[in-house]
Amino acid sequence: RTSNPLHHKEAAAFFSHLHKANKFHKATEEQFYDNVEKLFLADRYLEGECPYCHFTKAYGDQCEACGSTLNPTELIAPRSRLSGAPLVRKETTHWYLPLEDHASWLGEWIGAHKKNWKANVYGQCQSWLKKGLRRRSMTRDLDWGIPVPLTDAKGKVLYVWFEAPIGYISATKVWAKAQQKDWRPFWQDPKTQLIHFIGKDNIAFHAIIFPAMLKDHGGYILPRNVVANEFMNLEGQKISTSRNHAVWLKDYLAHYPGKEDVLRYVLCLRAPETKDSDFRWADFQTLNNQDLVGTIGNFAHRLGTFVNQYFQGKTPQPNEFLPIDKAVIQEVGALTTQIGDAIENYKFKKALEHLIQFARIGNKYFSDTAPWEKIKENMLRANTIIYICLQVLAHFGFYGRPFLPFTCEKISSLLGTSFGRWDDDYQFEKIPVGRKLSFGAMLFEKILTVKKIGVVE
Repeated sequence: RTSNPLHHKEAAAFFSHLHKANKFHKATEEQFYDNVEKLFLADRYLEGECPYCHFTKAYGDQCEACGSTLNPTELIAPRSRLSGAPLVRKETTHWYLPLEDHASWLGEWIGAHKKNWKANVYGQCQSWLKKGLRRRSMTRDLDWGIPVPLTDAKGKVLYVWFEAPIGYISATKVWAKAQQKDWRPFWQDPKTQLIHFIGKDNIAFHAIIFPAMLKDHGGYILPRNVVANEFMNLEGQKISTSRNHAVWLKDYLAHYPGKEDVLRYVLCLRAPETKDSDFRWADFQTLNNQDLVGTIGNFAHRLGTFVNQYFQGKTPQPNEFLPIDKAVIQEVGALTTQIGDAIENYKFKKALEHLIQFARIGNKYFSDTAPWEKIKENMLRANTIIYICLQVLAHFGFYGRPFLPFTCEKISSLLGTSFGRWDDDYQFEKIPVGRKLSFGAMLFEKILTVKKIGVVE
C-alpha cells in the first residue's frame, strides 16, 4: 500500500535523486485557490469544463468523459467541489518535470512499439506528442500526502501521480524483503519485461510520465508494453462508486455463491479491449445458460454420463484413428497455439473465444460420431471416440485455468489429474489410459432469475 512507511521513504528518495540531478524546474505560478476553504485544491477537488470535449464535470487533472489528461489551469469556469465557490488564482511555488525535454527520445521509444502496442495506447501517446509535451508539476499544496523532502518545501507534498507509480517499485521491495529475495532483477535486469495493465484514463501516466521519471533516475528498465482497456459501463451508465452504481464483489458473491467463474467469463468476454463496452445482467444470464451450461457443462455432462455407464468410469484404450479423429486432434492442437499467442499478445477475449472452441468441437464430435450407436456394434470404435472426447475436455481444463480457475480445478479433480505447467512440449494425451475418473454433478447450473446487483435505475 502507498501508506506503507517503506513507500514513503522510497518515493522521497526517488524525488531527492531527481532533484540532486537537476531534473526538476522550480517555478512560481498562479494556481487555483478556494477562498472559502482557505486552501489550494487537490486536482480531484477541482471541477470545470473540459477544454477538449466540453464535459462540464472534468477534474483538475483529468476528464473522465474523453480521457484527456489536464493541468488544473486548463479547466474552463473552474469551481471548488468542496465549497462550490468560484476559484481565485494565487501564486505558489512547485517543482516541475520538464516533459518537453523528453519529447525526442519518448517519440522514438513509443514509435518503436507501434506494432505491438494496442492502437488506443499508441494513438493517445502520439496525440500527446503531437500537441507538444509540457512541464508538469510533481508537487502539490496539501495537508496530506508524502512531504517533499526539501528544506524550502514546507507544506508541499508529492503529486500522487509522481509517487503512486513508484509504489510498484516499493511494493516489489516489500515483497522481496518478506521473501528474502533480491528486488533488483525485477526493475534493473534488461531481460525483465515490465507490463502495465491499466484503464485508458491512465495511459499518459504509465506510457509518458512514469517512463520519463525512470529515464531521469537511470538504472531502471522501461515498460515493454502498456496494455490499456477502454471503459466498461453498467447497464448503459458509467460505473460510479459515489452513486453506488457499481457491482461490489461481496454483494455478487452473496447473491451468486459459487459462481466466481461465471463473472470472470462474462467480464472477459465483454471486456472493453478496443472500445467501451457494457455489462448487462440479462447478458450475464444468457452467457451463463448458453455458453457455460449449454456448451461447456453439456459436453462434460454427456461425456461423463457415457463414461460412467459404459466404461466403468475409466479412460478407454483408443484404437485406429480415422480421418474425423485426426481432424479433431489437429484442430485441438492448433487451438492450443492460438490461445497461447492471444494471451502473449494481451488479446484475452480472443483467447477465451478460442478456449470455448474446445467444448464446441467436443460436442460436435460427440454428436457426429454417435458413440451411443457404436457401443452396440463396434466397441473398439466407441473406445476411440470416448478417449478423444476425454482428451478434449482435459485440454479445456488445462488451458482454461487463467480464465476459469475454479471450474478447471473441478475438471482436474473429476479427471483424476493435477495439471502441470503450461509449456511448449505439447502432447494430445493428457489423461492416460485406465485413469479412474470421477464424473458427477454438472460444472455449471442455469440461472433462472437474475438480480441486477448494483444498478441505480
